[in-house]
Amino acid sequence: MSSSEKAGVSDRLVIDASVAVSWCFEDEGTSYTEWVLNQMAEGTEAVVPSLWPFETVNALLQAERRRRLTAAQATVFLEQLESFNIVVDSVPLSRVFDWVFLEARQQDLTAYDAAYLELAFRRGLPLATLDDNLKRAAKDLGVSIAHSASGR
Repeated sequence: MSSSEKAGVSDRLVIDASVAVSWCFEDEGTSYTEWVLNQMAEGTEAVVPSLWPFETVNALLQAERRRRLTAAQATVFLEQLESFNIVVDSVPLSRVFDWVFLEARQQDLTAYDAAYLELAFRRGLPLATLDDNLKRAAKDLGVSIAHSASGR
């Protein structure tokens, strides 16, 4: 185990779209999202479900339509995301139709949130999320939440 893993930091983690999109907006950033961003800048690999790019782009489109950012700002942000080590995971339909559907139902999650949970569970990776319901479900299933060495 590396020293970073001993400190609660992993070389790989699952990041949900809420965390990534928060990096685009100052008023949505927290010490936690900044910590995750710093991990990404230092080379941590993010593993994301196939819906992640669509959720991210949709959030940016909505922000453009609400005039929270310009098209140019959205483009720059997407280019920054592309510079990170982000791997899009694929999952068999049977896993979605069985595990994701069942856990979404049992944990009272959206199927989208259950997709992040499934990925973190299957890969044994910590999950970076701002969603309290997703954090609760992760805890119930023994999925760790990514956190800084100081616990934030």
